[in-house]
Order: sequence, then C-alpha cells, then structure tokens
Amino acid sequence: VARIYKMGRGARTAVQGIISLTGLSPERTKKIGALSKGYRQRVGLAQALIHDPEVLILDEPTSGLDPNQIVEIRKLISDAGKEKTVILSTHIMQEVEAICDRVVIIDQGRIVADDSTSRLHTKSDDVQTVLVEFQGNVKIESLRTIPGVIQVLKADDTNYIIRGSRKEDLRPKIFQYAVDQGLTVLSQQVKERSLEEIFQELTLKKGKNNQ
Repeated sequence: VARIYKMGRGARTAVQGIISLTGLSPERTKKIGALSKGYRQRVGLAQALIHDPEVLILDEPTSGLDPNQIVEIRKLISDAGKEKTVILSTHIMQEVEAICDRVVIIDQGRIVADDSTSRLHTKSDDVQTVLVEFQGNVKIESLRTIPGVIQVLKADDTNYIIRGSRKEDLRPKIFQYAVDQGLTVLSQQVKERSLEEIFQELTLKKGKNNQ
C-alpha cells in the first residue's frame, strides 16, 4: 500500500511506525489471510493510515470483533481522531457514543440530525426522566401529584421512573415532596435517552409522517 501511494524512500520507516502504532508487531511475519479478524481490522487501519491522510473514512470498523478487540480498535480510532478528521459509518450506537464528537443521522438519504453527541441528547426529547430510589414503598398515585410530573412507573419495590417536562428540573420538586411526606430519598438520577432511542425516534417519525 505504501508503494501504491508512491511514498518512496520514506515508505520503510512509515511501515515500521504504523506497525507499532496499530499493534501489529506480534504478527508482523504472518500473511494477512492467516490473521484473526481483529488483526485483519488492524491491518486495514494501518493501510488507511500509512500515507498520513488528513481525513480518515471508516465503514463499520469493529464489525465481527469480540468485546476485547472492539475496545482496542476503538482506542486506535480515538487516538487517530486526536490529529485527524475521522468519518465513521456505523449502525452501532454504542460505538458512536464511545468515539464520536459529532453525529449525523441519515434516513433514506435524508439528513434528519446533525449535531454534537451531547446536544443531540438534550435536543431530541422534551421529556425529562428521573430515576428515584426511596427508602420504602411509595404509592404511584401520590407521586403523580408532584407538580410537573406527567408519568410515573414503578421499577421495583423502592425504585421509580418519573417523567416530566424538560423545561424545569424535577429533582427539587421530588425532594420537596419527600420532605413534605416524611420520606427518605436514597438517590435521584436524570436518565438521558440513548442514541439508539434517538435514532429510532428520528427515523421512525419520518416513516409515520409519510403514511
């Protein structure tokens, strides 16, 4: 590949450096066909990086890898992204959250979202979800009287999922409710929607609008 890019005399040095960077040293004497799936993915990254491109385009780079290999390849991609623009195409939303700073969601050739990962979480939904653990059992009907609450679900004996408008933080109201009722709140946590949920909402919404 270095010869294809006509790297000349610098090719040998570049090859040695990219072998070390992508962790291929233990397998450097083997043919590509004899390598495991994970190492073949590393070879692919090495080939893409050998000529030091400004932009790196990757398509499903962790497909078919085991969990340990996925972590290793993601680290290589993240490290490359510190110095280059990396465009990553994937259907694995956990991968997007682990690696990407900016997300573009495309549905049937149409861009339905283009924003930073953090802003996409907050912009996609007007509903705030709070996971609350009380000390002891609490009646759902009573929790529904908290101002701003639009839905209450019981996760187990002491844990509840409380939803309300994102315009105002529910947690102070839940805490005040607990004080007024003589209850003890063991924990409160705002749950952000996953990228998988956001992806489904944005792509399914378009389909429903066309029906």
